Amino acid sequence: NYEDWFLPKADKPIQSHTLFRELVVPEITKKDRPVLFVVIDNLRYDQWKVFESVVNNHYKLEKEVPYYAILPTATQYARNAIFSGLLPIEMEKQFPQYWKNDVDDGGKNLYEAEFLTAHLKRLGLNIKQDYFKITNLASGKKLAENFKSFKNNDLVSVVYNFVDMLSHAKTEMDVVKELASDDKAYRSLTLSWFKNSPLLEIIQQAQKMGFKLIITTDHGTINVKNPSKVIGDKNTSLNLRYKTGRSLTFEDRDVYAVREPKLIGLPTINMSSSYIFAKNDNFLAYVNNYNHYVSYYRNTYQHGGISLEEMIIPFLVFNPK
Repeated sequence: NYEDWFLPKADKPIQSHTLFRELVVPEITKKDRPVLFVVIDNLRYDQWKVFESVVNNHYKLEKEVPYYAILPTATQYARNAIFSGLLPIEMEKQFPQYWKNDVDDGGKNLYEAEFLTAHLKRLGLNIKQDYFKITNLASGKKLAENFKSFKNNDLVSVVYNFVDMLSHAKTEMDVVKELASDDKAYRSLTLSWFKNSPLLEIIQQAQKMGFKLIITTDHGTINVKNPSKVIGDKNTSLNLRYKTGRSLTFEDRDVYAVREPKLIGLPTINMSSSYIFAKNDNFLAYVNNYNHYVSYYRNTYQHGGISLEEMIIPFLVFNPK
């Protein structure tokens, strides 16, 4: 039971908020090599498997540990949890200046560098480190060109956003819908991107400089097929795989419902807020505008809910060849 993982003495797997402490820190503290820590946003396990062989041209796999993304399997929750080492409810309490809830305006992942700095301080790690978020081709190329300047770092963290943008583009652009019509085509498209991306150049540079390489992600994604009706007030969150708000009405069989969010480490926007997470390949569609939702979003990649594809994700450690 997912809720049991949040009990103090529970036997639990590694999750987003414990990943850095449990798996990344031991690699840094070995002090044998500098570490390049790459978080590819929204990378499913099957996508990783298609470009694993490209990475293997430059690096030798030392460790592979599947881990679990926290719910909701959405960037603002899962990736902030990786860098902060905290659950969302703890981030809201300890860093109200950085944390934003679903209904708040503004970017939800603008403070990962600050979260990481605070996390390292809490862990007592006084190291030389830099953080980069790559959201376009130009910033990726710039980092690849300048990577040599980090030769004295202990840690370089890189968040790479392309795969997430690809999954969102499948919803909005007909040409991407055709190129990524099913999981096989989606994997092929991801491989084509990776082979020609600045990320591969960064990895090649890191290999030449003797960096250890860690690759992971914040969550996966699932191709949604089946609409499930939901009713909520105007402040209900917009994601198609999870909802948070007051007075949610939903189909019980299609979702995992959490009426006390604090039991799974989530903040509450108001006293009666609850969360629902779509299961399997369902997506949550509002009753008003139902037909539009169904035709627009069926067979698109979504995340935020509860499925193997979204929750069980790769963590890999490599040494240079």
